[in-house]
Amino acid sequence: MPTATLIVLSDPSGGEESLGRLFNALAAAHDFEQRGQPVQIVFQGTGTRWPALLNQSDHPAHALYAAVQHRVAGASLGCATVFGAKDDVADAEVRFLSDNAVPGTPGLSSIAGYAAGGPVITF
Repeated sequence: MPTATLIVLSDPSGGEESLGRLFNALAAAHDFEQRGQPVQIVFQGTGTRWPALLNQSDHPAHALYAAVQHRVAGASLGCATVFGAKDDVADAEVRFLSDNAVPGTPGLSSIAGYAAGGPVITF
C-alpha cells in the first residue's frame, strides 16, 4: 500500500492560519493511521520550527502531536538550517532529512522521493 506523506510547510509565527494547517496535518495523520493506511509527517521550510513548540505540553496541538509523533519521518536539514531551527529540531529529537542534495545546502528532504511512494499533501 502506498505511503501518504504529509508535509508541514506553515510557519508557527503565521497565526491562526498556520496553526490550522498544522492541526489539519496532524489530524490527517491520525485519520490515516486509524484507517490502517501508511502515513508519514515531514517538516519542511519554516515548518521545521514546529517540533520544538509541539513538545511543549501547553501547546494547543500537543496532545494530537503526541498521538501521531511516531509517524514523524523527520525535518529537512537544509530548511532547519536556513530558518534557524536546527538546534530546536535536534532538541526535539526529530530526525534530519537530507536525501535531496540541493547545491549550497546540507541537503533537503526529497519531495520527489515521497511522490514516488504515494500521495503527497502539503499543509
